[in-house]
Amino acid sequence: MSSSNFIDYVKICSRSGRGGGGSTHLRRDRLTPKGGPDGGDGGRGGHVIVRGNAQYWTLLHLKYKKHVIAGHGEHGSGSRSSGASGEDVVLDVPLGTVIRDVATQSIQGEITEDGQELIITAGGRGGQGNFHFKSATNQTPRYAQPGEEGREEWKILELKILADVGLVGFPNAGKSTLLAAVSAAKPKIANYAFTTLTPNLGIVGYRDHKSFVMADIPGIIEGAHKGKGLGHQFLRHIERNSVLLFVIPADSDDHLATYRILLAELEAYDKAMLDKPRIIGFSKADLVDEELKKLISSELPDDFDHLYFSAITGEGIRALKDNLWAALNLEIN
Repeated sequence: MSSSNFIDYVKICSRSGRGGGGSTHLRRDRLTPKGGPDGGDGGRGGHVIVRGNAQYWTLLHLKYKKHVIAGHGEHGSGSRSSGASGEDVVLDVPLGTVIRDVATQSIQGEITEDGQELIITAGGRGGQGNFHFKSATNQTPRYAQPGEEGREEWKILELKILADVGLVGFPNAGKSTLLAAVSAAKPKIANYAFTTLTPNLGIVGYRDHKSFVMADIPGIIEGAHKGKGLGHQFLRHIERNSVLLFVIPADSDDHLATYRILLAELEAYDKAMLDKPRIIGFSKADLVDEELKKLISSELPDDFDHLYFSAITGEGIRALKDNLWAALNLEIN
């Protein structure tokens, strides 16, 4: 999927329908010339609903749908007949979509399952017919409730990628090259920073026909949690990854400092990120020899578990997959 087609943020005006008014009808027929009230209730206004659809991977189809308007409820009628409800508007969204109210900035809900529905703007209630207002002292009420007005609200829909493994690293660390090497994904790859501007997903094949989903997230820079660089545009995608793979180039000047900066950015954005299982992988292992690898490892703390891999030569890829699979199963269990 090209970066221009990956839309993970839309803002829409959500307008629900007005409820129908109750009826003030009085029963009149050949046998009952002066019957009592039998006005029915008005129908409710239409809701604006979001629904999870596993066939969608982006919010592109909603990019130009700025106004969403549901139908109005119909008025009640005689014989206690209720009016029809207004037509609901259902917006299909990819799994991982979070709905936020613009006015309050509060999260209204999130869609994580296929077919899951959430009413984001409820329709107005229908008014009660005059049948409900009859009493011993008022046997022929000639009034009924009007329908409740619909609501107009602005909503933000944000997509947070649902993936098993998320790649975390500085720009040009080799994340896209790794994704292209282990899956059929075709991310843009070039030798300059910020080649990846939107997340890319790939299905990684494992042994015995097993597989897992890997997400290539745009590179982190120092200060990203404050919105610097691509900032919050990509950090939110890491929230939904089960396991984090820190990708650090083997030819970096200071491997430990690089790791600590990445970790600090995640912690500053959301401390819950540190609870996720993480694996440290040194990419571009084909650029350093065995002696340099030993020297790098000797400079790291004893508890700093890591491995080397090269997406170009295939070195260490099998071991990397084994480690990722073990971490995923530990997370699931």
